[in-house]
Amino acid sequence: MTDPATSILTQSLSLGGAGPRVLVKECLGVEGLTTRCGSAAFADAPSETAHSAIVDRLIAQGARIEGLVTMHELAFGVSGLNAFAGTAVNPGWPDRIPGGSSSGSAAAVAAGLCDFAVGTDTGGSVRQPACCCGVFGLKPTFGAIDRRGAVPRGSSLDVIGPFAATAAGLTQAAEMMIDGFSRETIDAPRLARVPVSADFDIDQAVDQALSGLAVPIARLPSFKEAYAAGLTLINWELASEFGQLARSNATLGSDVKSRILKALEVTPDQVAEAEAVRSRFTEEVDDALAGVDALVLPTMPCVPPTLDQTQDLTALIPLTILVRPFNLSGHPAVSLPLRTAAGLPAGLQLVARKGGEATLCALAEALADRLAPATPLEEIQ
Repeated sequence: MTDPATSILTQSLSLGGAGPRVLVKECLGVEGLTTRCGSAAFADAPSETAHSAIVDRLIAQGARIEGLVTMHELAFGVSGLNAFAGTAVNPGWPDRIPGGSSSGSAAAVAAGLCDFAVGTDTGGSVRQPACCCGVFGLKPTFGAIDRRGAVPRGSSLDVIGPFAATAAGLTQAAEMMIDGFSRETIDAPRLARVPVSADFDIDQAVDQALSGLAVPIARLPSFKEAYAAGLTLINWELASEFGQLARSNATLGSDVKSRILKALEVTPDQVAEAEAVRSRFTEEVDDALAGVDALVLPTMPCVPPTLDQTQDLTALIPLTILVRPFNLSGHPAVSLPLRTAAGLPAGLQLVARKGGEATLCALAEALADRLAPATPLEEIQ
């Protein structure tokens, strides 16, 4: 068996106490190290003079920070493929993408390299790789976790969040990472299903997970517009941060450079339109959550594409369609691992009220018996 760490770890560390073993996405600053963000453009940048706020918090909570993990370059991609820093192997399905941009964090948990891992989610970048790698991934409410020391430096979409192999592990991670987190218990989940377009095998996996539960329909009329608005805003904000880098002679991957240059074409009028959609969609989600614990829908509308299929960029287009809208609205969301009838990875996404991270973790634990089992390390090829 190939050691999965060789494609995932970019830096070994030994920081903190004797608590849970934690690996961190390399866009989160660690004192004394360069924050590479998976990019050759930052490989020779000055070392950080302080830890990022989340690393400081985890150390204060007694966690053991054992290393940094690879990611999609500049956190601006959904495949996790990275020619410079290395592409994390998807432990359960090595012929398929690990997802992006927190590919290394998801893969590390799936490979059993840590008790939990830390990633970031600007347009699905925790939930989508969690789905691809068959683990749990939580995107907290926007602003729930201090982003100081994270890249991108400024964002109205990005949130730091944990990955874990089990629902109980996710709860432990959230409790350590989120100020004011108070554990909850839910015996009878109250869910409402958002109707979306997904492949038959994905719908079948979701139906099976929800079998026997009374799950009414909750419609979000602006859902598709919210996806487009989320793209507009992520492009606008990342172009503001990295546009000059893309225009320069800095060494960037061709996919990321072309995306940033295209993002520079976003106009202030388009941003204003996107903000109007944000306001409308946020209200729709708030209204849909009235009387239920969470909304439920697939994490991804299809199984992760194979590495060979990524040559066709159209295979990557649908991967964040169902997750990105909730970055726009700022609601917390979690991806729970499912399997299709063919044994391929799928995900059940739950969305709660703002500040409802404990509710999502409690729901994950309540639904755990309906989910796919974690892939044992000895079965990883």
